[in-house]
Amino acid sequence: MTGPAAGAPRPGRDPGTPSRPDRDHGASSLEILPVFGVPEVTEGDDVGALLADAAPWIADGDVVVITSKVFSKAEGRVLPAPSDPEERDAFRRRLIAEESVRVLATKGRTWITENKLGIVQAASGVDASNVASDTVALLPEDPDGSAAAVRARLHERLGVDVAVLVTDTMGRAWRTGQTDAAIGAAGMEVLHGYAGAVDAYGNDLVVTEIAVADELAAAADLVKGKLGGVPVAVVRGFGVRTPEAGSPLATARGLVRPGEDDLFHTGVELARRQALLVRRSVRAFSDEPVPEADVRDAVAEALTAPAPHHTHPVRFVWVRDAARRTALLDAMKDQWAADLTGDGRTPESVAKRVRRGQLLYDAPELILPFMVPDGAHAYADARRTAAEETMFTVAVGAAVQSLLVALAVRGIGSCWVGSTIFAAETVRTILDLPDDYRPAGAIAVGFPADPSVLSAPRPPLPPGDMLLER
Repeated sequence: MTGPAAGAPRPGRDPGTPSRPDRDHGASSLEILPVFGVPEVTEGDDVGALLADAAPWIADGDVVVITSKVFSKAEGRVLPAPSDPEERDAFRRRLIAEESVRVLATKGRTWITENKLGIVQAASGVDASNVASDTVALLPEDPDGSAAAVRARLHERLGVDVAVLVTDTMGRAWRTGQTDAAIGAAGMEVLHGYAGAVDAYGNDLVVTEIAVADELAAAADLVKGKLGGVPVAVVRGFGVRTPEAGSPLATARGLVRPGEDDLFHTGVELARRQALLVRRSVRAFSDEPVPEADVRDAVAEALTAPAPHHTHPVRFVWVRDAARRTALLDAMKDQWAADLTGDGRTPESVAKRVRRGQLLYDAPELILPFMVPDGAHAYADARRTAAEETMFTVAVGAAVQSLLVALAVRGIGSCWVGSTIFAAETVRTILDLPDDYRPAGAIAVGFPADPSVLSAPRPPLPPGDMLLER
């Protein structure tokens, strides 16, 4: 199969026809033109006026693509920096911290951050390239505003209606190398959505949305380069879509995906720190089945918890037989009710306490942890024997906590309940377990009825008087 001849119009598309919602975003042909003769920009320069002088040939419909460093210089965002390499690096790191709202990942001296513009990139955009060796450049504070100002100035000076993009170089997740992307925009829609369109094979395009501003930014860099002192290029022939007033697609902010919609919003560093904090005691579950593989993987991870003497003193019993599970819970409920009645509680009080165990019936899965003394040391005196048992019990608690966290990070809810501890013999009998299996509670497992329960980490609890220092 051969494509159209070079320069031939794309089928169904006239040359120069602007892209429309019911049409492909691709142009029939493009010209990418470097803008030579732009002088070295200094603080206070009128970027739009400089471009009008350097490229009076700019025409209606052009996309003017400008490296962000131009605005960093013009807007006073280039700062003096120490010449000593170590001091310069420390100064740069301080600027990165000041320009960021959070750090997503670090590796060696590389920081991946979300900056104040909402852009996720290396070093918050703080850059020491294409500036004097004793300076460091920050991104413009409002690149959308900078783009709009240049667009207005070009219209004033040249009488043209153009789109303007402000670009920066950044990496891409799980891809080697960098490319230019739009961080500021004016005069064009930055995205081209295909929702509701149908491709050549009759397939509905439901979620396809093309970041045309980023594609134009990357294309322009092919003539701007990094070493030739060409910070501006013009893309001609694309046929931009003019945004409606107030449209979220009218600025580069429209290219920033909100955190709540991003699958990798937390990043590596934050995800690690928040792993413990997403665990909650979930008492209401959906009917969605819990994948067997998730349960097995979570248990496998829980078994890495610390334990004495290189042992594994925990056993998890996954109660999967429905009849046995009901028999177990009924017997435990009867014993619990009898114990409470023996304490002199009223029937109403007993019923209220017993109802708390209903979640063990309702949860899609039920896992019971046990402490076993395999590998425990034997001592001749009661003091050390009790200490050994305590040590093994603590290890089981660590494994239980690890299981709860392992489930939570998979979006699976859980709730640890201590009821089996009060009915040890009953539990062992119904589950046909050895006498040295010591119950350590019960864990209700299932997807939360309200998925948002596990979506936001709980705030850490200030230690206060729970942390003693001696």
